[in-house]
Amino acid sequence: MKRFSVTIGVLLFCSFTTFGVRRERLIDAWRPVHYNISITLDDKLSEITSARADIEVLVLKRLSVIDFDFGDITTDSVSVNGKNVSFTHRNGKLDVTLPEDQSPGTRLTVSIAYHGKPRDGLILKADKDGKPSAVGDNWPDRVHHWIPSFDHPSAKATVTFHITAPDNNLVIANGRFENVTTANSTKTWTYNESVAIPPYCMIIGVGDFAKIDAPLRRQTPLSYWVSHSDSSYAIKGFAPASSVLQMFSEIVAPYPYEKLALIIGATQFGGMENSSAIVFSQTLFNARPNARVSATFDIPAGIESVIAHEIAHQWFGDSVTESTWADLWLSEGFATYFAALFIQKYDGQQVFDAYMKDAGEAAFKFEKKTLIPIHDHETDKLFDLLNANNYQKGAWVLHMLRSRLGDDVFFRGIKTYYEKHKEGTASTEDLREAFEAVSGKPLRSFFARWVYGSGHPQYQINWQWLPKQKKLKISANQTQSTDAFLDPVPIVITTSNGTITTTLNPSNRTYVQYVRSAQKPTQVEVDPDHTLLKEVTVRMN
Repeated sequence: MKRFSVTIGVLLFCSFTTFGVRRERLIDAWRPVHYNISITLDDKLSEITSARADIEVLVLKRLSVIDFDFGDITTDSVSVNGKNVSFTHRNGKLDVTLPEDQSPGTRLTVSIAYHGKPRDGLILKADKDGKPSAVGDNWPDRVHHWIPSFDHPSAKATVTFHITAPDNNLVIANGRFENVTTANSTKTWTYNESVAIPPYCMIIGVGDFAKIDAPLRRQTPLSYWVSHSDSSYAIKGFAPASSVLQMFSEIVAPYPYEKLALIIGATQFGGMENSSAIVFSQTLFNARPNARVSATFDIPAGIESVIAHEIAHQWFGDSVTESTWADLWLSEGFATYFAALFIQKYDGQQVFDAYMKDAGEAAFKFEKKTLIPIHDHETDKLFDLLNANNYQKGAWVLHMLRSRLGDDVFFRGIKTYYEKHKEGTASTEDLREAFEAVSGKPLRSFFARWVYGSGHPQYQINWQWLPKQKKLKISANQTQSTDAFLDPVPIVITTSNGTITTTLNPSNRTYVQYVRSAQKPTQVEVDPDHTLLKEVTVRMN
């Protein structure tokens, strides 16, 4: 997701991994395979009058209780394979007692009937025009407030929604539209997502939408679901979407889902990447008189970038999902950098450079307050992971890899990583291994310093021309408080005879290198093409 410029309990049969103060639930006792969710909303879209979740579960080790994450909504009954069973529902947990111990490999269908007004997750509030609406907004672990679930991103499953609402509303959800039926002034809409997705991406949208099909429909069905007051601007406002889909389908892989719906609705984020059903803030199309405008699409640049960012998530975050919260940068860093790649292609190198410069400044600002690795095991509050480490610094890690490996190898590495882990999960180590496989280069030290370590290089460069030796002495000192960065540093030396391109290869915080130069330099530039995330000062002695 993109921010506005933007349950931990006692688990009886699932273990935790402990990293510092944050604990994460592991899939070790059971996992969900498919959710079949039927929800009926009241006339005002203010509560769930009745709901039923039929959850297909795969048993992974012998167990007698299945422990769902489930909020404080009322549970009416629970059955397993059609037989009523006892359950305990408290403190955000629904513990379902099985009729008998189950062996690994067993598949069960757990059916849970419930009703009430969710405290979170399914947002029941008026839309931009003051009309009732109901929109899912689940990140990071809020889906359990309205769907009993295994609420961790790695617990991916397929999902079918049957949503019954007053017949004056339209309904959108993940997956392919199957049918709609009418009865007693209501309509029941059925959508089926046949590809396993993270639970935080499972959403519905109900309301008095204006539905608009994209004018340039290519292979992926693309539609816009907006409030009526936004309907006249929607085609222009969402204009980048078709080009984003085409570009990312070419440089990564074909689009992974059945359709793409872009929705204006209730979300606390600038955009939320729900698989095949992205929700953007209700303020997305508000007037921004002082905003920079995309020369290509004639819309505010912020709208262009958030559209590219959220669509990039369909591949990275949704199809390839982070294995743990410490790997969140594989979602947010990727989406941030792929938005930059789109901007580079459609708005040019200068705009791309400005985007990456702003990203670097955001990372520096964050580090001044919080000096932690990108791969962060310790931050306890998941919302605090929505930071410049996972977004902007993560994007810079990808940019530095691209600069180091070259475009051909970099994008082959991206494709290799995606193909191996699509419809599943991945870790930072999986990404490193993919790049090493296609490049033949060891990257362990790069990842150790940039992803598992903290900080960034702060170079103090002093240069001195030695006329008798016809050499240039370059002294590089790293002044950051963290350990040294040993990345190659491009140097461009300008003299009256032309330019000399060389590379510093520091071996420690302080490093001296000599470069042959028949003429006294007039200028020494450090990394003029911005291939490294750094701060630098250059002085002549």
